[in-house]
Amino acid sequence: MSYRIGIDVGGTHTDAVLLDKDYRVLAKTKTSTTQDVSSGIYAAMREVIAESGVPREQITYAMLGTTHCTNAIVERKHLNQIAVIRIGAPATLAIKPLIGVPDDLRAHLGKHVYIVSGGHEFDGREITKLDEAELYRIASEIKDKVDSVAVASVFSPVSKEHELRAAEILREVLGEEVPISLSYEIGSVGLLERENATILNAAIVNVAKTTATGFINALKAEKVDARVFFGQNDGTLMSIEYAMKYPILTIGCGPTNSIRGASYLSGLANALVVDVGGTTTDIGVLVNSFPRESSLAVEIGGARTNFRMPDLISIGLGGGTIVRIQDDGSFTVGPDSVGYQLPQKGLAFGGDTLTTTDVLIALKKSDLGDAEKVAHLDQDILLKVYDRIVEMAEEAIDKMKTSAEPVPVILVGGGSILFPEELKGASQIIRPENFGVANAIGAAISQISGQIDRVFSLDEMGRDQTLALAKSIAVEEAIAAGAEPATVEIVEFEDIPLSYLGNATRIRVKAAGTLASVDTASAREEVSNS
Repeated sequence: MSYRIGIDVGGTHTDAVLLDKDYRVLAKTKTSTTQDVSSGIYAAMREVIAESGVPREQITYAMLGTTHCTNAIVERKHLNQIAVIRIGAPATLAIKPLIGVPDDLRAHLGKHVYIVSGGHEFDGREITKLDEAELYRIASEIKDKVDSVAVASVFSPVSKEHELRAAEILREVLGEEVPISLSYEIGSVGLLERENATILNAAIVNVAKTTATGFINALKAEKVDARVFFGQNDGTLMSIEYAMKYPILTIGCGPTNSIRGASYLSGLANALVVDVGGTTTDIGVLVNSFPRESSLAVEIGGARTNFRMPDLISIGLGGGTIVRIQDDGSFTVGPDSVGYQLPQKGLAFGGDTLTTTDVLIALKKSDLGDAEKVAHLDQDILLKVYDRIVEMAEEAIDKMKTSAEPVPVILVGGGSILFPEELKGASQIIRPENFGVANAIGAAISQISGQIDRVFSLDEMGRDQTLALAKSIAVEEAIAAGAEPATVEIVEFEDIPLSYLGNATRIRVKAAGTLASVDTASAREEVSNS
């Protein structure tokens, strides 16, 4: 038998599940997310292993959806010392790197910033030759001063030549142990946003390494020798090696794990997913069993980026959201929350703070807590509060729909008990079994994917060959991330002709496959090591 653990870290709870090879839930747990995140992960893991009674040597996979990298950027903690190298002089000298980034983040990440000659035009023509002598000088200057390097070149999604050569020079001087993030692998067209995404990626490499090492050590302490995977923000998984190279792809993986888990638990491939935690409600869209991707630039920690992110609406409404009722009967719902302190601070649990969960208990819509502790509250006002809670969800659902027609809505997350069995705009409400740990289930059952989003010139190879090349690159990326080669197939494909760039087209391809077996993965590692 082969078993797998799925763990997902939310703002309020850390959820864990243990599944068998047929994805049946054998054990599940929900523990409070801790301030340091890691200890909450380890506690959840120990609980779910103990509850399952499964022999530890038969647990072969462990999947983690983590907020470590997100927290590092938002809190400005544990970030790498980095160097930023833009290849774009003289064309881009007017706007320096990190423009528009918050001052405190720029102060940390902008200590070693350089702009060198080079880059390409939108059609792939070289603007000017790459200044290799300057790159050698920069490499010597930053040697032993930085942990990682971010390299971004003008129109590198069209031509990656200068970024690749810069990486060769940097590795020659700095050595192979210094990670180098290249923008063509991370973001799409749009220099400043792609550059910011690459800078953030370089800044959180050590956080990803520390998280991975800690998780592996915790598994070993429990005598579990499992292959470890990280959740990424397109609803799929990636190997540890891939996660250390592209840690920024872990940002936003929590909601996407819930969306994937909702799809699996409900059996629906196309629907709206409403994921309600203790602090927020995240609403996303299932398209062919995967989360719909955002087409807009996304801010992370105040930095505007253009790498792939799920299309979500988040509202300040969850099980721990604070409700304030004034003497005149007026009230507000959130957006602040008691979060994981609900069992200590909620009125119905003996605390002194009125929350949405207390409203539910007082209206006899839930048997949690002690109803006597909230029996004194005015029922008429509470009904108005509850109507507002439902209305907030319905408004968010309406914003995510692409037509006026009702659509299926899947409710998941522990806080989804807030909502009734009918919502405006929903053709049906599905609250599947194990809905409270859908995020951890989504992490455990996810596939491995590879994706590219790049501009190609059709003059070089012609249309058919270019499309075939793009698909093969996505397939190779999926295999490199840990997918079983025979199972990889194209799950998303988009071809957008760019007439203003001449005979060019932007191609987005995602390939996905099942996890490679332990034997296949071991054989692949032996080949790569040799």
